[in-house]
Amino acid sequence: HVQLVESGGGSVQAGGSLRLSCAASGYTDSRYCMGWFRQAPGKEREGVAGLDSDGSTSYADSVKGRFTISRDKMNENTLYLQMNDLKVEDAATYYCAAKNGPCGSVSWRAADTYNHWGQGTQVTVS
Repeated sequence: HVQLVESGGGSVQAGGSLRLSCAASGYTDSRYCMGWFRQAPGKEREGVAGLDSDGSTSYADSVKGRFTISRDKMNENTLYLQMNDLKVEDAATYYCAAKNGPCGSVSWRAADTYNHWGQGTQVTVS
């Protein structure tokens, strides 16, 4: 049974930084994709970043150069999203997600291709 638990959300001023964490457990597949998504009130859930099990990464254009997705070097079951230079438009509930197989150059951002989700963590930027 796969479980994803996010933490690290909070309130920051524009230009500030936050690091989100996602603790994953129960995953046994050797090839899998993990992603970060966000959803602001009244908006669709959108893909922010994806990390393949081979280490390749994908980012939404809106966060390239500011956000970094990574896996803990000591514990590969922990996923991070380092968010720098936060903007008001980055405010949303952020979700960690996982799916079997590779991320895919396009499908990494497709929420309906993921079958495991965390509960979400709120990020507020003022």
